[in-house]
Amino acid sequence: MLRYVLFGWLLLPTLSWAQVKQQAPKPLPKLAGAARPRNVVFILSDDHRYDFMSFMKPAIAPWLETPNLDRIRREGAHCPKAFVTTALCSPSRASILTGLFSHQHTVVDNVAPEPPTLTYFPQYLQQAGYQTAFIGKWHMGNDDDKPRKGFNHWVSFEGQGVYYNPVLNVDGKKVAHRDSAYTTDVLTDYALNFLNGRNKDKPFFVYLSHKAVHHEFKPSPADRGRFANSPIQYPASFYQTDPRNQNPETKESPTPLWVKRQRYSWHGVDYLYHGSTSFDSFVRDYCETLRSMDTSIGRVLKYLDDNGLAENTLVIYMGDNGFMFGEHGLIDKRTAYEESMRVPFLVRCPALIKAGITVPQMVQNVDVAPTILELAGLQKASQMVGRSIMPLLQGKPVSDWRDKIFYEYYWEYDFPHTPTVHAIRTDRYKYVRYHGIWDTNEFFDLENDPQEMKNLIREPQHQAAIKQMAGQLYDWLEDTGGLQIPLKRINRPRFADHENKNTF
Repeated sequence: MLRYVLFGWLLLPTLSWAQVKQQAPKPLPKLAGAARPRNVVFILSDDHRYDFMSFMKPAIAPWLETPNLDRIRREGAHCPKAFVTTALCSPSRASILTGLFSHQHTVVDNVAPEPPTLTYFPQYLQQAGYQTAFIGKWHMGNDDDKPRKGFNHWVSFEGQGVYYNPVLNVDGKKVAHRDSAYTTDVLTDYALNFLNGRNKDKPFFVYLSHKAVHHEFKPSPADRGRFANSPIQYPASFYQTDPRNQNPETKESPTPLWVKRQRYSWHGVDYLYHGSTSFDSFVRDYCETLRSMDTSIGRVLKYLDDNGLAENTLVIYMGDNGFMFGEHGLIDKRTAYEESMRVPFLVRCPALIKAGITVPQMVQNVDVAPTILELAGLQKASQMVGRSIMPLLQGKPVSDWRDKIFYEYYWEYDFPHTPTVHAIRTDRYKYVRYHGIWDTNEFFDLENDPQEMKNLIREPQHQAAIKQMAGQLYDWLEDTGGLQIPLKRINRPRFADHENKNTF
C-alpha cells in the first residue's frame, strides 16, 4: 500500500524500500568474455542443519548416512560457514530468490504475502534464454501453490505439503498422487522428467525444493527403522536451562529468560510439539527422512552422469535454515544460535570447481542469486545485496570479502515463543539483540566457546566490542532500510470456528 506525505498542498505517494528497488526486471548486461552459460540444478532442503551430513561426523548422530551429499562434497566445494539471513522457511526462500534481506523483501514470516513488486532471479535467467523449472515446496504467500513468475515449468503444493500421496499443482492443474507415493521421490521424478523433455539447445535451470526434512519427519518405506537402535548423543547445552540441573559447568548465567521458559513449550525439549514424540525418536526420524532425501539427490547426480551433463552443470545443495536438537534446551530454528542460522552448502561443477575445495569465508543465502547469474554470463541485479561466491569456490583470493554477517528474525503471531532477534556475527564474536522484551542480550566468543554456553554480555573486558557491534548492527539496519519492522495484513482467528467467536 502506498504511503503519503504532505508537501505544500499536495499529497505525494512515497514507496517502501522494496517498491523503489523492485520494479519489472530489466535485462542484465552480460559479463565481458563470459563463457557459454552453464546448466544449474539448485536443490533446497527444509530444516537441514549444517553439520548433519555424514562427512561432518555430527556429534548428536555420528551414525548418520548421507553418501550422496558426501559425494558432492568430495567432488566439489564445501562452505562450512554458510548462513541464512533469517532462520525461517519463507523469509529464507525469499532471500534466495531475490538476493535481499528479509526486511527488504518483506516476506518476514511463513504467512506474509509476497509483494508483487519482487523480482526473482529466474526471471533474469529466462531473459538470457534459460528454460527454467520449479519443482517442490514454494511456501511463500500463505498456502498458495499457483505458478510463479520466472518459471517455464511449475510443480508445487499448498503450504507445508505432506510426505505421502501429495496433490500437486502442475502448471496450473491439480494432479493427485496415490498408492503411497512418497513426495521426495515424486518431486525427483518430475525434475528428471523435465530434464528428459527439455530443449537440448538451451541451458536449463532446475530448482528442486524438497519438503524434507520438515517435521513431522516421515522417511520412505526403504528407510523406515534404519536407525531405530542408534544411540543419541545429547549436546553439551541440553541441560543448561533445566532448573533441575545442578552442574555449574552446564548452567551458565546470564541466560535469557525467554530461552529458559521455552524449554517447556512447543519448541522446547521437555514438551516438544506438545509431547507428540520423544526426543530420541525425534532425532532418529529426522535422520531417516534425511537419508531418504539423500537417495533422491543420488538419482539426480546419476542422471547428470548418464546423460553427459555432470561436467558442465553446477549443482548447489543447501538448507533453507538450520535446526536445533536440544541446544540450550530448544528445538526448531528462528534463533540466532549457530545450529539455527547455519546451513549446509555444497557446490559441484567439475569444469569450474576443483574437487575437495573448502571455503573458509562466511557466505549467505543472499549470495545464491548473484552466483547463479554469473554462471549464466550475467551481472547481478543492482538491488541485490549478496555477491557471487564463484571466486571463493575456485579458491581465488578475494581481499574485500565480508568479515561479518547480519541476522534478523521477526516475532510471529502463530509461534510467539521466540522474540524479534537481530544479530551480528564475525569469525570471532557474535552479538545478539532481542527487541521488544525486557531481557538480557547475548555476546559469545565463538573461538573459545563454539557451543555458545557462556554469555559474556556483562563482562567488562568485552564492553568495547559489544558497543562497536551494536553500532554496526544499527548501521546495517539504517543503511538497508531495516529500521521499520514490515507488518503485514494477516488474519488469524483466536477461537475455533464452531464457537462463532472469531476475532481478527
